[in-house]
Amino acid sequence: MEIASAATVALWSQPFPIAAIVTFLCFLLALFVAVRLVSVPFIRRTKALQSEGVGTRNCNCTCSLNGGVVIGGLDPRAEVTSSTRTTMPYLNGRVVEVLEKVPVVVTERQTGASMMEQLVPEITTHALSYLDYPSLCRLSMTNSLMRKAANDDNAWKALYHKDFSLEQDTVTPINGWKAYYAATRTIMNINAQFCNIIRERSLQAMSHFWLNADYVKCIHPSGEFFSGYNAVIQSWQVAFNWEQGINFQVRDVRARVLTDMAWVSMKTYVDMDTGPFNVTNVYEYHNGRWYMVHHHSSVMLIVGEVEEQMAHG
Repeated sequence: MEIASAATVALWSQPFPIAAIVTFLCFLLALFVAVRLVSVPFIRRTKALQSEGVGTRNCNCTCSLNGGVVIGGLDPRAEVTSSTRTTMPYLNGRVVEVLEKVPVVVTERQTGASMMEQLVPEITTHALSYLDYPSLCRLSMTNSLMRKAANDDNAWKALYHKDFSLEQDTVTPINGWKAYYAATRTIMNINAQFCNIIRERSLQAMSHFWLNADYVKCIHPSGEFFSGYNAVIQSWQVAFNWEQGINFQVRDVRARVLTDMAWVSMKTYVDMDTGPFNVTNVYEYHNGRWYMVHHHSSVMLIVGEVEEQMAHG
């Protein structure tokens, strides 16, 4: 301990070490003050500019770095017009020239617009025309944009022409083509039920299928005419008891639907060699459902037979 104390006293008694230590401490203090003087104003200026929207990724300012123009993260080659400029010191000694917030002529990006919104309406309608009825309904349940596109009247008109008929192009449905498509689809299904009842020869189903009214009419292929509900049902009873099960095919089904009335025309083929039957069915809407009120079936004459009959006449 005495030796260490003596060495310490001897060291501090010399003037040179003391001066060196004091000089080094003064150098550190001067360096710290210099760094603070340079960094604090720059940090404050940067924070102020960031609070105003300068220097952020989505800012609206315009900067020029070494002669190149940078606009809020956009393409540096974009054209800019501005009149007021300020300068700001940069950390590496260069100067950043900042354009003040003035009206800037820039081609803005279109944001928030999906691909469907950017398409021409005719292209959208054409694209939706490739969808079937269930797919178009499912598309309308995805989001509001798809619902708007799927409810387009032209899309449902195109779907109607694809699924049912190219006719009725000049028709303007009261409730739009979507409602008209649904009503036509319902009538088509009901008419298909009528054909299945004949194939199955179900008199009970046929009795519920016709409207119980005195003005209903039925004309069978034999040419027999029946009027009134009871007479019509009895005619079907005779037909089911007399004939065997008939496996016929249906072609060229056309439907026209009004508010409470609809009619369907079609061709039925019992034997492809004998030619088709022309069939017309008329339906009326009562108490929430459709009923048949008229059925007319007759043999279709080919052109040669018609000319022959006219010659004999």
